[in-house]
Amino acid sequence: MYGNGICFITDRTYSTLPLSDMVKRVLEAGLTFVQYRAKEATRREIYAEAASLRNLTRAFGAVFIVNDHADIALAVDADGVHLGQDDLPLEEARRIMGSRIIGISTHSLEQAREAEAGGADYIGFGPIFHTATKDAGIPQGVDILKIIKQNVSIPVVAIGGIGFASVVDVMNAGADCIAVATAICKGDITENARTFIRMLQTIKGR
Repeated sequence: MYGNGICFITDRTYSTLPLSDMVKRVLEAGLTFVQYRAKEATRREIYAEAASLRNLTRAFGAVFIVNDHADIALAVDADGVHLGQDDLPLEEARRIMGSRIIGISTHSLEQAREAEAGGADYIGFGPIFHTATKDAGIPQGVDILKIIKQNVSIPVVAIGGIGFASVVDVMNAGADCIAVATAICKGDITENARTFIRMLQTIKGR
């Protein structure tokens, strides 16, 4: 599922490109894990964009996750859904999603353990560092990430303010995957994605 260890989270803050062009660029660069997040759109808009991105990611053989909306994820035949602490309860999401992927955002060891016990396929943990993408709470840091990894057995996707300068520290703390939005969208999307891929290959190969 985690391919080269990078999950691209869609974000319009730093790019004027149409969403489909943005995602196509990261896919062409070699990323194989995309999470569609659209906090400000209507549900009808989210459905239309998710359906388009599902077709695009399928063409590249990439995993496609819809943020927040289990029903829309199912409607567009996404690979899974990612839920926050205030979204649909995990038990109900599993009833809807069946065997598809369910990821849960967590911000503490208690939440991480609860998500694992409830049957989540992976957890997103963070924010690791300060992030301007959304109000995600107090940065947790890599030391807490290490503790999370020591106490859960399902994959951990580290998220929040991760950039080129911090990738090594995050991966050394045990993250199975990093979720990135700003550090890819700000500037040359294709080159940013390729740089992350090269860095992860170097870290995993040493």
